[in-house]
Amino acid sequence: MIAKHDTDIHAVENKQEGFAGIFTRYLWTAEDGCPNFAMRMMEFKAQGYTSYHFHQEEHEFYILEGEAAYVDAEGNETKLKVGDTLYVHPDEPHQIKNAGNTVMKLL
Repeated sequence: MIAKHDTDIHAVENKQEGFAGIFTRYLWTAEDGCPNFAMRMMEFKAQGYTSYHFHQEEHEFYILEGEAAYVDAEGNETKLKVGDTLYVHPDEPHQIKNAGNTVMKLL
């Protein structure tokens, strides 16, 4: 068993093209011995967002704090609140935005 606290993990700014105001804490990765899955906590500053993108792996999101907006493949925007979860299929185009004026956190 391995235990960590999220505040012990350095938040790394995401500087990928199309991303703004996002910091990621890589909670569990292959480097920790996790061969199949990873867990990240993403912190979006007010007005922060990901690019509109897709990838091979699915995503499971859980909103921890703040207000999020999910943009789907058709460009529809869905508001999400604390406690909401979201499943994004592999290769499904999507974008996540901070829809509020405070920090938004998700797993």
